[in-house]
This record gives sequence, C-alpha cells and structure tokens, in this order.
Amino acid sequence: MSARPRLHRFVTILLVLAGIAALTVSTAGAAPAGRPASVRAAQPNVVVIMVDDMNVFALQYLNNVRSLLAEPGTTFDNSVVSYSLCCPSRATFLTGQYAHNHGVLDNAPPDGGYEKLPAAETLPVWLSRAGYDTGHVGKFLNRYGRADPTEIPPGWAEWYGSVDPSTYRMWGYTLNENGVLRTYGTPDVEDPALYQTDVYARKAVDFIQRKAPADKPFFLSFAPLAPHGEGGLESPQRNPRPAPRHLGALDDVTLPKPPSFDEADVSDKPAAVRNRPRIGPAAEQRMQNVTLKGRLESLLAVDEAVADIVGALRESGELDGTLIVFTSDNGWMQGEHRIRSGKVVPYEESIRVPLIMRGPGLPAGRHVKTIAANIDLAPTILDAADAPAGVVLDGRSLLPIVDDTTAIARGIVIENGPKTNGSNWYVGLRAARWKYIEHSTGELELYDLQRDPYELTSVHADPRYAGTRQALAQRLAQLRACAGAACHRWTPVPAPRP
Repeated sequence: MSARPRLHRFVTILLVLAGIAALTVSTAGAAPAGRPASVRAAQPNVVVIMVDDMNVFALQYLNNVRSLLAEPGTTFDNSVVSYSLCCPSRATFLTGQYAHNHGVLDNAPPDGGYEKLPAAETLPVWLSRAGYDTGHVGKFLNRYGRADPTEIPPGWAEWYGSVDPSTYRMWGYTLNENGVLRTYGTPDVEDPALYQTDVYARKAVDFIQRKAPADKPFFLSFAPLAPHGEGGLESPQRNPRPAPRHLGALDDVTLPKPPSFDEADVSDKPAAVRNRPRIGPAAEQRMQNVTLKGRLESLLAVDEAVADIVGALRESGELDGTLIVFTSDNGWMQGEHRIRSGKVVPYEESIRVPLIMRGPGLPAGRHVKTIAANIDLAPTILDAADAPAGVVLDGRSLLPIVDDTTAIARGIVIENGPKTNGSNWYVGLRAARWKYIEHSTGELELYDLQRDPYELTSVHADPRYAGTRQALAQRLAQLRACAGAACHRWTPVPAPRP
C-alpha cells in the first residue's frame, strides 16, 4: 500500500475523532495549544536532526534518542549513505539525488563545497512552496560562509548557520543569524553556557515555541557538529571536546574490537589498505582515550538536545503531528581494516548510519530490514508533506515500506568520484547481501555480507562467486550514472556455487 492512501485514511480518522471530541469535550479538557489536528495530519511538521560523522556503534550511548525516537518510532536497521563524506552527503539530503547527479563530489573546490550545491532547487525551497515555515540551525555544507558569511541560502525563512571555518570549534564559532554575524566565545575558553551544541539546542527550541502556534507547518533542520572532531587543538584531552558537564562521563568506555579491528590479513584488500601499518599500542590508546571518548561524550549533549526538542514539541501540542528524523551524514572508521579514523571508504562502518523516524503513520518499535539511503530522505519528507520536488529524485519515499516485515530487493550506488585532480576513487553497489566495488585503479572487492558481515575476505577472485560478480558488475553498469526511476531498478543476483 502506498504512503498517500495511508496518510489520507489517517487524516479521515483524525477528523472524525476531532468531530466527536468537539461534541463532548469540556472547557477543563481543552486541547493543548498548536495548530488544529486536521492541519497537522495533512501537513506534518518536519524536524531533521543530522549529526556529523556518527557511526551506528555510537547509538547505544544515546538514551533519549532510543527512548524518545526509536521506541515510539521506526528504525531503519540497514541505512547507508551513497557518498560517505560530509558535503556530498548533505547535498544528497537536500536534493534527493546521487552525487553523480547533483554534482557535489568533494568538500572543497573544484569538485565540491557549498559553491557547487544547486541551491535554487532543494528541499527547503520545495517545502516553502508547499506552505512550510523553514528554519536551519547549525552546520550546513562545507565552506559555507567563506565567500559571503552573511548569505542566506534559498528556501530558509530563518537561518542560524555556522560560518566556516569556525564551524569546527565547540567554542569560538560564528553564526549567521538571519544576516547578522555573531560569535560565541573564544576557542580556548570553555564557557559552559556557550557550548556549541547547547546554543544550537536553545535556538531550535525557541524556533519550535514560536512556530507551533501558527497555522503553517514548519520544517526545522538541526545540525550539530558532534561527534566530528575539532581543528587546531593542541594535545587535547578529548577531541572533540564534550560539554564540561559530560567530560569523563564515559571514561570506562573501551575501543570496540570487532574481528576486522587491526585486521591481520589484508591480502584480499586494495593496495590502499594493504599498505597501511598495523595499529600499535600507542595509537590504540589515543584512539580510545582522545578520539572515541571525545566523540561519544560530545554526543551526550546532542542526546539532551533531542530531549529538549521532543519536550518543546510535546508542550506545544505538536509532537503527534511532527515527523522527526534522526540520522548522520556519514559513518566513521575506528580501527577496522587498519583504518584508524575517517570515512570515504566503502566499508560498512563508513557508509552505515543510524536512521530513526518518529511521526504520523510510523509504527512504534518497528525495525525495517529493507535498505534505506540518504537519497531517500528528501522523497520521504516530501511524501509526508504532500509536496512536489523541483528536480528529478533518485531516491524513493520510505513510508510505503515501513509495514513490510521482509526486506525488498534493492541496490544503492556508493561512490566517491571521479575527481578532477586524478586521485583514486571507486564506485560500487550495496545490496542486502552483497557489496561490490570497482576501484579506479582496476582493483575489485566483493563481500558476501550474509556470510562475512565484517568484510574480512573479498571473494572477487573466488571462482564460486564468478556468476555473482558478473551479475553485480552488470547491475553497476546500469546504475552508476542512473537518474530518477532508473535508480530503483533491481533484479535478483545469483548466489555463489556450492
């Protein structure tokens, strides 16, 4: 069943219930402040919370995200990003397109950066046309503000965007607040009142409190820096720095060591991995005590911000009429396959991200198996808002699949090039069971994720998988430059020979 009939039936039920309540309610039981239920159901508010560089591992430490979003909402257990780098991934969120279509192929020129975003036709523009009041708080695309720090991108009615390069500081960051620049603190003074995530959270709550009483639905983009690292710190105790109240809160956490951690045999991997040294004790200690604990402790303020945002929606009577999306722009490596940190590699820790949605029509406690991707975020939001896009979308709405108990066959393109500077790049497919990668160097990788979830052994040269590899290569040839509905085509891939 499509999402739209379900939404219309949901609207009808709400209208009937609203009519019954109008005949029986007393003044003592008056409804909370906010827009009428019929307006909320027809066009729900939308709040997107997008953190930076968070892998799925970190989700276990976010109690509010799990209790306030996942338990009453739907979790997409197989969520990936098509290009695991900040700027291209956020451009995909805003356009619903693969990087090979929106053209943002890096964090900086000549291949990427904010300047490459086709900003005239993006999600906030489309929602504004559909009657939404829009607002953004926090990080935008990389290099935003370098050319004109007072610029407000199209589609945003209220704008509190962090100006690069100050974006990457928990203190001493500058915001463009509706055309006026304001700097919060200095980089070396850790004033608890000016901690970046907390300031962003207060602005998000203020936006909700002001917009909730209006007849117009609202779209809020909330984008904290955490758990992305800070730049320019000398011998920090934690990087990124957590809010002072959270320093040491996760001091007992140890670095996770799945079978792929500091992988001993990488002979099946491309040269870029084979040439990496093993992770020694000193590097491992720094990874655990500075990076891992800094990342996780910085997320505790995000978790509190989620509680503040949900609380503001509840107090205004808007919670049940709001679609809340929690996700990350990309994942993060922490020692798997000898990769000590970072992203922009095709492995699971880099491309997999949390994706949780709570809102009208989304079942509580549901876990969806079908692959979801960041190309689907804009189509899903537009479907819920009953709003048209201004470009051809490569993704599809996730609302129709939330009732499915078995995975739907699908393949997602994962890519990171080509680049004008001639650097190495790859393109591949992530399907439910398979991951197939073609590198610009001519090297191949093929993983049977059902048998090898940690990607320990690439079977691209295994004769038993020859038919599987050939079929995936054909699918990739069809999809690597796809656009629109062509990106949804998928046919079964043969299993390996016994």
